[in-house]
Amino acid sequence: MFSGCYTAIITPMKADGVDYRGLADLVKFQVDSGVNGILAVGTTGESPTLDWDEHVKVIEEVHEHINGRCLTIGGTGSNSTEETLRGTEHAVKCGVKSVLLVDPYYNGPSSLEIRIEYVETVAKAFPEVNIIPYIIPGRTGTQLLAEDLAIAYKNCHNVCAVKEATGDFENMKRIRQCCGDKFAILSGDDDKTFKMMVDPEIKANGVISVASNIAPKAVQQMTEFLLNGKIAEAEKLAGALKPLFDIVTVKTQEETPYGKVACRARNPLATKTLMNILGMPSGIVRKPLGKMTKNGLQVVLDAGRKVYNDNPEILQPISDFFKVNIKERLYNEKFWQELYYK
Repeated sequence: MFSGCYTAIITPMKADGVDYRGLADLVKFQVDSGVNGILAVGTTGESPTLDWDEHVKVIEEVHEHINGRCLTIGGTGSNSTEETLRGTEHAVKCGVKSVLLVDPYYNGPSSLEIRIEYVETVAKAFPEVNIIPYIIPGRTGTQLLAEDLAIAYKNCHNVCAVKEATGDFENMKRIRQCCGDKFAILSGDDDKTFKMMVDPEIKANGVISVASNIAPKAVQQMTEFLLNGKIAEAEKLAGALKPLFDIVTVKTQEETPYGKVACRARNPLATKTLMNILGMPSGIVRKPLGKMTKNGLQVVLDAGRKVYNDNPEILQPISDFFKVNIKERLYNEKFWQELYYK
């Protein structure tokens, strides 16, 4: 059964393409930090803007650099079943045994169609591969329901886990009720992981995490505490990590000539911005994502500084691995002056 922390790794970028050397360093940092696995080319890895050649190569490179030391999960889902089948086939040829299938976005299939024409189709084509549906209606505009997920699990036993990012705790409880205790529920929202894992009606098994790009050791430790019943220790660590959990999406109010408007910097922009500040391989995000606003950048800086000032041990592994001065990078403007819209 899937359990613990799986990092949804960012895809480091340069102006001319993927930074594969930086990717290798990030994978080593994750593996050395003890995570249970790495998801390559999820939403955090900018799957919508990688072409399929890059998509396949990133999965291949991540799997190669992991070299059996933890689990590789390939993000092969799309809004086309045929494309998903081809992507999964490429991942399998690289040796990957687990794939994440995001609900098909934009074209809006029903839950029944998602199950029959997508999840079960892929599961039956690759019976030796673990299939993890990824339910995130806020991104996709559609949703595989708990009942259809349970039917898929019954019909195809390799549909053995779900990444649950609905934010709806009643839906999570319904998944556990329908799928039973042997099915793995993984949090898709860092800030909800603690509650999902301690709630006896959900009993989540772990998290596919964004924040663990920055704090893999701490997020892994939090899940281990929870799996071992050390609730007080886990709660304390969850509190220390909260500033990082809170910047997966950054919401601000911005001035325009016509009044204030809401601005939402969505994953992975804020996380990659903080990684750049901290001296980790990250680079740009691909258009149409761009940069933080000045207000948004301040939210990111405040989060990084709070973790550093209150719980510096969480960021210490970055300093040790990447040979950087965390305090200098969080307080010297030269490290972020190009990271926001002026």
